Amino acid sequence: MHFFKALYIFFIILALNIFFFSTTNSKAKAFLIEDIEISETLDNNFDKNSLFNIGFEKAFYELIDMLIKSTDLKKIKKIKTNEIKTMIETFSVKEERFINDVYYLNLGVSFNKKKVFNYLESKNIFPTQTVKETFLFIPIIIDQKSDELMIFSNNPIFNKWNDQNKKTSLIKYLLPTEDLEDMKLIKSNSMNIEKYDFEQIIKKYYLQHSIATLIFKNDEEIKVLSKINIKDRKFIKNNSFKSFELNDDDLSQDFIKELKIIYDDLWKEYNQINTSIKLPLLIRINNKELNLSVQFEKDIENIDLIGNYSINKFDKDFIYYEIIFNGTPKKFINIMNSLNYNFDTQKKIWILK
Repeated sequence: MHFFKALYIFFIILALNIFFFSTTNSKAKAFLIEDIEISETLDNNFDKNSLFNIGFEKAFYELIDMLIKSTDLKKIKKIKTNEIKTMIETFSVKEERFINDVYYLNLGVSFNKKKVFNYLESKNIFPTQTVKETFLFIPIIIDQKSDELMIFSNNPIFNKWNDQNKKTSLIKYLLPTEDLEDMKLIKSNSMNIEKYDFEQIIKKYYLQHSIATLIFKNDEEIKVLSKINIKDRKFIKNNSFKSFELNDDDLSQDFIKELKIIYDDLWKEYNQINTSIKLPLLIRINNKELNLSVQFEKDIENIDLIGNYSINKFDKDFIYYEIIFNGTPKKFINIMNSLNYNFDTQKKIWILK
């Protein structure tokens, strides 16, 4: 009887060994960049491989534009195509077309997260978590010459703000509705607008993040005071620009692009991953809760702050995971709590309850 029980346990452990090690090794987290469109005229110099290389470069820079702050982009302006290729896991051709002697190609490119992060670390660049969020955006123009407040539809920045949105931006902007009560509220605080917190307006939209942008315009310059709420934290940004006619489409679009870069950079900094921090964590899960282990792996694969994970060991009772986390233990616990995971952290090996 004891022999058959021991044999049964042996085969269970063997099966788990094959299952877990095969899945953890094959499920490397990747960044997928889709809809990369490129084209080239069909002539004697046409080279399909060269066109693919152009597509790989375009996809890489699109990914980088999403991952790092604008001030860091200059550090990686020159990178060889072969170096980019070492970071690619897979690519797929979504569409091929031949129109009027022009070859059109649509690519999807998947980049290995760990290799991309290692490359950025070699350049002394810390990437951001690719967290996409919606911000309430309230722009108000204060014309200092006429002492006029421009709110909602009579505000050219409000009207044009969402006309052009970068594919790589992590922020989606929600503009407030034209509410008469809100207009009265803003105008009633016009004399003290720089100190007004906009809380009464913001709370109507049930969003964790908001930006109230005060644009002070005179003949010489435009000063911008941005009041930014990210969850429970508040940020103030002061920027100045050369004065221009706000109704000029091209100039106002350039101005909007500049502001969006400022806000994107702040959001990236807020979610920055310090890849130089490599915190090893050992976590134990009961072997009987196979579904929990499978779900746990799926969830940690989607956390950018987790640089790597593997099964350190297992026995007939427990599975032991080793996780490399780019942050503090408290940060890891907070992230996992948000996913409904709780740990007993009293000992060196944490126990998933």
